[in-house]
Amino acid sequence: MTGFVATAETEINAAPQRVWAVLTDPAEIRRFMFGAEVRTDWQPGSPIVWQGEYEGRSYEDRGEILAVEPGHLLRMTHYSPLSGQPDVPENYHTLTYELAGDGGSTHLTLRQDNNASPAEAEHARGMWSTHVEGIKAAAERA
Repeated sequence: MTGFVATAETEINAAPQRVWAVLTDPAEIRRFMFGAEVRTDWQPGSPIVWQGEYEGRSYEDRGEILAVEPGHLLRMTHYSPLSGQPDVPENYHTLTYELAGDGGSTHLTLRQDNNASPAEAEHARGMWSTHVEGIKAAAERA
């Protein structure tokens, strides 16, 4: 990972398989990502697109699936035009979801690299903390 890293994590009262299902099911994603539609086949090398509206502005974020280990690891790149930065590789972040646990509980860690400053990483951490809490709520709702 490069740049400053933002990390958000939580304990989830659900098995890793359930958390994984929430992370990769478009209907579940829509619930915890403010109604965003996601398009991908979850295969390494495949594109991923998130489309929706945030604070009254339409967006279409994009990236590439880098690694998939069902129930354990999901890694992808992420770029948002709402960042105001040009769509070039150095402006993409890498998002890494790690799931650890057994039976009925999961520790979920989400890391975003390539933040330009500690302040940018802290801002991202706040956003991703809300995101992982949404995943937690969706997984525990089952």
